[in-house]
Amino acid sequence: MEKRFQPLPWVNATNIYEVNVRQYSTEGTFIGFSRSLPRLKAMGVETLWFMPVTPISREKRQGTLGSYYACADYTAINPEFGTLEDFRNLVQQAHRLGLKVIIDWVANHTGWDHPWTKAHPDYYKRNEHGQFYDPHGWADVIDLDYSNAGLRQAMIESMKFWVRTCDIDGFRCDMAMLVPLDFWTQARAAVDSVKPLYWMAELDQLDNPDYLTVFDAAYTWTWMHTTQTFYQQHGPLSALDSVLYAYNSKPPFDAMRLLFTSNHDENTWNGTEYEKYGDMALPLAVFSCTWNGIPMIYSGQELPNHKRLKFFEHDPIEWGGGTPALQEFYHTLLTLHSRNPALRAGDSLVTTYRLHTTADDKVFAFLRKRGDKEVLVYLNFSKDAVTFRLNDDWAVGAYTDAFTGRRSDVGRDRDVLLQPWGFTVMER
Repeated sequence: MEKRFQPLPWVNATNIYEVNVRQYSTEGTFIGFSRSLPRLKAMGVETLWFMPVTPISREKRQGTLGSYYACADYTAINPEFGTLEDFRNLVQQAHRLGLKVIIDWVANHTGWDHPWTKAHPDYYKRNEHGQFYDPHGWADVIDLDYSNAGLRQAMIESMKFWVRTCDIDGFRCDMAMLVPLDFWTQARAAVDSVKPLYWMAELDQLDNPDYLTVFDAAYTWTWMHTTQTFYQQHGPLSALDSVLYAYNSKPPFDAMRLLFTSNHDENTWNGTEYEKYGDMALPLAVFSCTWNGIPMIYSGQELPNHKRLKFFEHDPIEWGGGTPALQEFYHTLLTLHSRNPALRAGDSLVTTYRLHTTADDKVFAFLRKRGDKEVLVYLNFSKDAVTFRLNDDWAVGAYTDAFTGRRSDVGRDRDVLLQPWGFTVMER
């Protein structure tokens, strides 16, 4: 299984910050969000992913404001957020700070009052009664028919619109596996001809590996669910190793995976990372920023946010005053990920070693190495304080703690103490 497209040079070392415009500020607008750009840049954010910026259908709308994912027009701006010029200015501001911008693209379905329902009804699937429908139980959307060549071309032209008009840097493709793979191949070739982009798929590599021949990166839903079960049911560490082995043994072997503890769906429907993981939330965040993958953070995780954000209403994040409590925590991890080549995602020159310790039932330890660059990580995935030693010789010598700056010697003869759910990240 060979990749049809190669990622842009900046992708392997990037990170993703998901922006929920509606809930990000009291205004719920692009201008309201823009005030946070300097802070996010200072935190180490590299790429901003905006949830859909297109208008929301009114017919069968859920709640007061509806779902971002019920598109009413692929080439217009949701007036709730501002104007097209506001968004174009926001992208330009982000670019001046060195940030990349990608937008959510919902290709599988539209809302019920999208113009195509009248102008091109043949673009849509029909049920046995000849009616528009969605087979997944999503009442506010209807599915598109990718056997129609006209639809394919119209969708591609709509995607090109955002590249040409706003100079975006890529797409996060919603429920990408529901759209035929050959369309994504067709679309990427066509849209990349306007400007080479970053393509991110909402699907799991374990379920849809073929899609990673087109997309640069995919989700890790299986890992997310496994870690939640591990924490809540006090499972064995071997369960985590089994999932990671499955990802590593599934082609394409240079696939990049998105690692996260929250996103818009999880926060709203399944709970914040603290509801799901409790005290394991922070060591899992460390894992997300240091294992082989692209770290992804959701709006407000740097607070930290303990609130489930409503999906169909305006429900602003409660930022309060001052610097978010986890701003420096994420700054350390995100900047380490971007500057240390040993943490590059999907890089064949990087080797990840899962290390054995004298406390393998509680400590998850690993080393990532590229040439003479190394990052060593200890995670205590237990509620107990643990003193342990390494049982491997892969990591030996002097390392510097990424959080404290202290230097220490590492080797089999060195005791290491981790507090409950504690972590240590070191580099050399």
